[in-house]
Amino acid sequence: MRLLVDTSAYSAFLRGHAAIGEEIGRADELAMTPIVLGELLAGFRKGARFESNVARLREFLGSPRARFVTIDDETSDRYSVLHDDLRRAGTPIPTSDLWIAASAMQHGLRVLTTDPHFERARQIVVSLHRVE
Repeated sequence: MRLLVDTSAYSAFLRGHAAIGEEIGRADELAMTPIVLGELLAGFRKGARFESNVARLREFLGSPRARFVTIDDETSDRYSVLHDDLRRAGTPIPTSDLWIAASAMQHGLRVLTTDPHFERARQIVVSLHRVE
């Protein structure tokens, strides 16, 4: 299983969400985008544990199963397809999440998330987990 770990899923993983932890543990590949990295770092800066959160993220990304996917012209094309499809359906999602979905679409990755709006993007596969 190849996962693109969304910001919400990584945050839930840090908080000890069992089902997300199990799915991450079973994955053959764990991908992250610059968008997710930026959202995580911005969130870490708001808290009191910036250094420890960054250290845990570096450890996560240092796994041999982890990789960083870049955004390029192909990602941009996928973004435009998703944006147009969601606009026509009247079901837009946040811009950052469109870029994450476009990366998943481009690289054939399943989006691991707690955000149900990813399911509106019919061109991607989503693994949605509820958090309480």
